[in-house]
Amino acid sequence: MVQRERNEMRVDSAMSNFITPMKSWKMGVNGISTGDSSNAAVSGTGQVPFQDVFKSAVDQVKSTQANVENQEYLLATGQLEDAHSLPIAEAKASISLDMLISLRNKALESYNDLIKMNV
Repeated sequence: MVQRERNEMRVDSAMSNFITPMKSWKMGVNGISTGDSSNAAVSGTGQVPFQDVFKSAVDQVKSTQANVENQEYLLATGQLEDAHSLPIAEAKASISLDMLISLRNKALESYNDLIKMNV
């Protein structure tokens, strides 16, 4: 009986280290954040500067494309352990590029709308 309790305590302590409680999520311009305000807030308003949105999108495209190139190199040299990681990396790169293109199109559309306004 005592041995069983010790085993249960060992399993409980192992599970408590394995399972961590979820943090609250907040949607932001950079995707989902975990509620901590480590993103750059401007003058206490909690808003991210317009320039930083594009900078983070460009950085995301660069990093995902670099990851794809690395995965392709590993596949070509036979060092890639799991074959499914390359298509996953390509899909992530494609999605981040599509997001950057959408941001560019929206910015150009907004600029053109501002130009057309009569003052």
